[in-house]
Amino acid sequence: MASENRSKTLQVGLVLGAGALLEACYLGMHHLYYLKNHAIAFIELGLAAGMVYLIALYGFGQTRTTRAALILLIFSGIVFRATMWPMEPTLSDDLQRYRWEAKVQAHGWNPYAIAPNDPRLADLHDKYYEVMPGKEIPAIYPPATQLVFRATWRFFPGPTAFKVPFAAADVFVLLILAWMFRKEQDALFRVAIYAWNPLVIVEFAGSGHNDVLALLGIVCGLALVQKRPVWATVPVMLGTMAKLFPAVLLPAWIRKAGWPEKRAGWWAVGLAGVTALLAVAPYWNALGMLRTTMTYYEATWKNYNASLYTLIDWATGGKTRIPVLTGVLASWGLALWLAWKKEEPARAAYLLIGTILAFGPNGYSWYFTWIVPLLCFFPNPAWLMMTALQFLSYNVLIGYGILGEFKFDPLMQWLVYVPFYAVLVGDWWFGCKKNRLNTSAQRVRTASEAGR
Repeated sequence: MASENRSKTLQVGLVLGAGALLEACYLGMHHLYYLKNHAIAFIELGLAAGMVYLIALYGFGQTRTTRAALILLIFSGIVFRATMWPMEPTLSDDLQRYRWEAKVQAHGWNPYAIAPNDPRLADLHDKYYEVMPGKEIPAIYPPATQLVFRATWRFFPGPTAFKVPFAAADVFVLLILAWMFRKEQDALFRVAIYAWNPLVIVEFAGSGHNDVLALLGIVCGLALVQKRPVWATVPVMLGTMAKLFPAVLLPAWIRKAGWPEKRAGWWAVGLAGVTALLAVAPYWNALGMLRTTMTYYEATWKNYNASLYTLIDWATGGKTRIPVLTGVLASWGLALWLAWKKEEPARAAYLLIGTILAFGPNGYSWYFTWIVPLLCFFPNPAWLMMTALQFLSYNVLIGYGILGEFKFDPLMQWLVYVPFYAVLVGDWWFGCKKNRLNTSAQRVRTASEAGR
């Protein structure tokens, strides 16, 4: 009993100690406040938080979860977010684009039909208009996200308050994951992967990126898929209507529901279709322009901090569509293959989102939050390390602040991606070797027993 009490005390002490160090990093960021003008100091704090996070995860993985430690970990994760939330987002200007599209809708315009620089919208310009990205193109965010923008403008129109729905979705993801793992012996370790991840906290609580809406849809789909596979397609489709990347997950979810053999599978397809139509309906009359807008976007915004896409683009001369087609074939080919195999949705999501991130034309830091909830199910040292190293990508703000040139440093890309792929391949190779050794040992035991 005394030994068990000491173990519990040590676990709580680890949560408190590591949590205090992480909170010091976030308080440091809060003190800098206008992070874009203090990029080097911010990167140092981000890397320090990443190091503490990885060490803490190792410690959590060596202990059995106690209820007190898990509650304390969840509470501290919310405190970290509360520290970052009051900051005006300066690392990215995306939130100002969200506010613009909300304001446009509030004034009766369809955001898919009119670009911000259209003279008819001149009366809506304010001081945030100047920093808003993509003034020459109409909206590209999917319909469910536009509905969130519209609702948020009514209640939280301010430049910081507009983060409310995204910060709330982030906390909901944390709580759902905690509920899903509540009975596991290593729940502290698995929940901490998301709850304490510095990249997640900075990108959602700090910058207010809307990607968390898609993550909420995926996590809700995972929570439902075992007992309610038909209804599980609804949140995944809503996630797709918030940010398009979850679309590749739908085949695995639909197959889990029994399509095409069972009637339930067809119900899942129908529910997914109805969900998409309900999200699209308010913007139907301008969706024809979305294809042109997306074509322009894909041709203009590409090769920003990408990995395999950049290598394929370089190898093919830089003027072909081969990198894009390779990524599409890799992700959708894998999606269909996993669905055909009836792979479990959680593992399918992990493999598919990893593939998208590897082959995607852009590798903005907040994109790498996509895989973090899935690392709770499939902890991978390479991907965990990647989320910490992504703070190096913010070196782009140094040149942008001085010269106005948004260009990622190839050296920093090498420092991020070479260790990542080295650990990823090494972990896979050692895993395969371990499996072969286990198989051989099992065969020897079987032969020995048969000889008796």
